[in-house]
Amino acid sequence: MRNKKGVWILSLIVVLFILSLYFDNYIVQGVSYLKDSFLDESLLWITSKSFEIIIFSLLTILLLWNKTKRKWVLPLWFTMFLSAVTSFLLKVVIQRPRPFQQGLIEISSFLIKNSYYVWDFSFPSNHTMLAFCALPIISKEFPKLKYLWIALASLVGFSRLYFGFHFLSDIIAGAAIGYLIGALIINIEKGNHVWENLYWRIYNRFVK
Repeated sequence: MRNKKGVWILSLIVVLFILSLYFDNYIVQGVSYLKDSFLDESLLWITSKSFEIIIFSLLTILLLWNKTKRKWVLPLWFTMFLSAVTSFLLKVVIQRPRPFQQGLIEISSFLIKNSYYVWDFSFPSNHTMLAFCALPIISKEFPKLKYLWIALASLVGFSRLYFGFHFLSDIIAGAAIGYLIGALIINIEKGNHVWENLYWRIYNRFVK
């Protein structure tokens, strides 16, 4: 039953991704009409790198706080690292310009970083990948926080669309790839406990 549900969800994501490719330009332009000062100030903080650092620092603290959950700290960090590397490689290979680079919308100059014109392309959304890659671990270890994290990760994705850094298809792909990376790491860890064994070796040698 669970496998059937997973197939249906994956199929839905693929369909949404394909549809978004056709309507990407219209969607990003339509969202730009929602802009106002309140949303600008609220989403600007959410879309920043510092927000991600704070959130993952808090998640690390939560895992370290409970001795039975500490074994998931290293898998979380590796999941984030693998997501960042995967995102970078896909950006360099696909090289899709961002919406504002294509002249579809205009954004404030202070939001534009020089790196955007060098290698930091649009597809997929790195911010969204990093937000969703932690979801499998959160669902397993903090099930009560699952829907809160989904809402938070979705806000991160929306903020990237709102400011014109990404198309909707970039965000859908980023969320799906990030989640799959997180799920893959969990399944591998369940099978051989590589990160758990490494954690306890480090703990016994340097902490205990």
